[in-house]
Amino acid sequence: MMRTRPLKVALLGCGVVGSEVARIMTTHADDLAARIGAPVELAGVAVRRPDKVRGGVPAELITTDATALVKRGDIDVVVEVIGGIEPARTLITTAFEYGASVVSANKALLAQDGATLYAAAGQHGRDLYYEAAVAGAIPLLRPLRESLAGDKINRVMGIVNGTTNFILDKMDSTGAGYQEALDEATALGYAEADPTADVEGFDAAAKAAILAGIAFHTRVRLDDVYREGMTEVTAADFASAKRMGCTIKLLAICERAADGESVTARVHPAMIPLSHPLASVREAYNAVFVEAEAAGRLMFYGPGAGGAPTASAVLGDIVAVCRNRLNEATGPGESAYTQLPVSPMGEVVTRYHISLDVADKPGVLAQVATVFAEHGVSIDTVRQQGKDGEASLVVVTHRAPDAALSGTVEALRKLDTVRGVASIMRVEGE
Repeated sequence: MMRTRPLKVALLGCGVVGSEVARIMTTHADDLAARIGAPVELAGVAVRRPDKVRGGVPAELITTDATALVKRGDIDVVVEVIGGIEPARTLITTAFEYGASVVSANKALLAQDGATLYAAAGQHGRDLYYEAAVAGAIPLLRPLRESLAGDKINRVMGIVNGTTNFILDKMDSTGAGYQEALDEATALGYAEADPTADVEGFDAAAKAAILAGIAFHTRVRLDDVYREGMTEVTAADFASAKRMGCTIKLLAICERAADGESVTARVHPAMIPLSHPLASVREAYNAVFVEAEAAGRLMFYGPGAGGAPTASAVLGDIVAVCRNRLNEATGPGESAYTQLPVSPMGEVVTRYHISLDVADKPGVLAQVATVFAEHGVSIDTVRQQGKDGEASLVVVTHRAPDAALSGTVEALRKLDTVRGVASIMRVEGE
């Protein structure tokens, strides 16, 4: 039997995502009520600019006082899609204090201070759901923390930023340079006017922190994630990758150490074999590859951003939280029981693709090989091409600690026969 008194939802933010949430709640009200077991009512929408036209949102619901909205006391669910650290953090914790559960898409806040939000939710017996914070419409976080809760996840590797994937895909498929591909992404609306958060890996790093925390049942903060952007990737790098049967992606990689005693989280460009499922992810799509002990290898793929896709994830959380409210229950909270340390990047075992500009004369390869040997790094393959006294030397290593590889590169720079290091890139997805 359906409850007649509606569950009330307060919406903080009515931009690209928030407006879609409001639209879907209105146009699919009957379906949502049937799925939840009670009507759902949009009770208020907090915005910064009240004069902006927002189709489908009744003017009487608009307010600029977000604090008063979350303090009403009759709100069942607060949906936070304003982003940033403050005032979002204070509004969310206030919502818990006044009896509401929270649905958020705020990856930056969750990565930086998720522990505070979880603690506030637990203290007041309320839900904190945030499926939309990572990979847009792709059902990913709930499968990790619920469907795979009985399994042991060893690795999560994925493309979690659509802007960077679009740029790299264009560089790969058309031979365009970075700036040319970025300009196209901006013109099509895939890149912001200031693309720094995307192209420098900050957005992906926040998502990596969230993924690692859920996958490994430990607290991983944004500061724990090693980050490299993709602005230095060149057309020459793609040419080298193609010669190896690879392409280049900006990857978020979260791993459990072989001994199980620590975890790592990192974001950086990497070459991956064309045979790997992530290599075929095109345009602005996202995909995440999960390796679990019992389930094996799983792939999650779909649109990772945009108003409607992200709103879909938000609405899924609203339905789940409302069902919990009706049953006077809460969903899973923070699971950080393992308390595993996060290892620094220097301890991560990786492979490198290193391109050197060297003098074209006898003995150079021997000198370079000696440097690798002295740092305990084994060479997998070498390719040398010379002309008019100059040569290029491409070395692909076997797996070794990142610190040893970095030390190798620094030592190579000091050789008289090495004119310069043209490019360095990690190789993943073996």
